[in-house]
Amino acid sequence: MTVTAPPSRARRNRLRLGADWKMAWGFTAPFLAVFLVFTLLPVVFALWRSFHGARKSGLGFGTSRVVFVGLDNYADTFTNREFLLSIGRVLLYGVVQVPVMLGLALVMALIFDTAIVRLRGLFQLAAFLPYAVPGVIASILWAFLYLPGVSPVVELLDGIGAHVDFLAKGTVLWSIANVSTWQWTGYNMIIIYAALQAIDRDMFEAARIDGASDWHIAWLIKVPLVTPAILITGLFSVVGTLQLFSEPTVLRAITGNVSYDYTPNMIVYNLAFGSDQPYYSAAVAVVIALGSFLLSFGFLRLLQRRSPDE
Repeated sequence: MTVTAPPSRARRNRLRLGADWKMAWGFTAPFLAVFLVFTLLPVVFALWRSFHGARKSGLGFGTSRVVFVGLDNYADTFTNREFLLSIGRVLLYGVVQVPVMLGLALVMALIFDTAIVRLRGLFQLAAFLPYAVPGVIASILWAFLYLPGVSPVVELLDGIGAHVDFLAKGTVLWSIANVSTWQWTGYNMIIIYAALQAIDRDMFEAARIDGASDWHIAWLIKVPLVTPAILITGLFSVVGTLQLFSEPTVLRAITGNVSYDYTPNMIVYNLAFGSDQPYYSAAVAVVIALGSFLLSFGFLRLLQRRSPDE
């Protein structure tokens, strides 16, 4: 009778490690497949198109052919006055809108974290509901509130002598910012509130014993401890700033003060589907993506410099 020796410990470890790797690949394969098809391949395709262009033979009446143009599309992008103006416009938008939105979200989270608030869950749901409304629908709803002759808000302001044109050239950007603030404040509030709930309550009790008021506890203990959550929501908001599209696109239908090149994303859409310049549009999209990456990377580096251990 042949007796088979049991496998050694090293062999058992190798077999267990191989099984773990197979299980890990089995769980991650669906995500990797979706990521490859819907993220990585489109990015590579956009990069390829950004270095090419369409040229027509003869006097421009022949069939077009795709040719390599190198960095010509990128040179046109950085010398495009409308594109540079749109970048400055969304940066101004972000400098004002993001701090206001995060400030409101922080104040709401601090209020909901106190013990004196009644029906906390109901008010949190009411604050979060605007996030559940799609951006296009939210923009249409607010468009009715901005449009003279239709809006009860404009009619009420006119009745008290305050004539405000929400769609004027100097105010339409802030009308757009108001829509985004209404939609995203509750979402950011939930993130900050969750961070507040993770703080040990004994710390607050100790501060009260030492004579600290609720105001001091909020601004000297709670706010510093939830700063990482505030910075993360700030990062998401900064990235979203360069992606501004739905709100100005909807308002463009009711006012001439929002042009097709009002934001960078609107320029990409118009070049690709309005002006039939898909290769130039790809270059503009790549520039926007690189700008978003640099802003995100800079923001994360700032966060790491502030608290390298977190």
